[in-house]
Amino acid sequence: MTNVDTRQVQRDSMFLLARLRVEEDGTEHQVRVRNLSAGGMMAEGQVDVVRGTAISVELRNLGWVRGAVAWRQDGRFGIAFAQEIDPSVVRVPVAGKADELESPRYTRTPASVTPTIDPTKLRRV
Repeated sequence: MTNVDTRQVQRDSMFLLARLRVEEDGTEHQVRVRNLSAGGMMAEGQVDVVRGTAISVELRNLGWVRGAVAWRQDGRFGIAFAQEIDPSVVRVPVAGKADELESPRYTRTPASVTPTIDPTKLRRV
């Protein structure tokens, strides 16, 4: 992004994990994405970067996105993307098999079995 003040840009607050690659030495780190907008993101993690460091970050459903560190404070840092992205794509869960989206079998009541309660066997409390 340009040197325009982007603090008023709409951001999606989220908490997801992403891989970050420092272009200078090729090291990869796992970071937490705290918020995301079309032009950048805030990440948190133990990554030794300074302002201007070229990085790439792997975002869910988008793949690797190139950018640069815009600021750093404590364990958090901002990343300005080289090109804008659609942050709503990152929010979409990764598609899996249909049965993976269901509850585990042991948590579901069998459809063919309807529990019947004999009122004579109930205890008064």
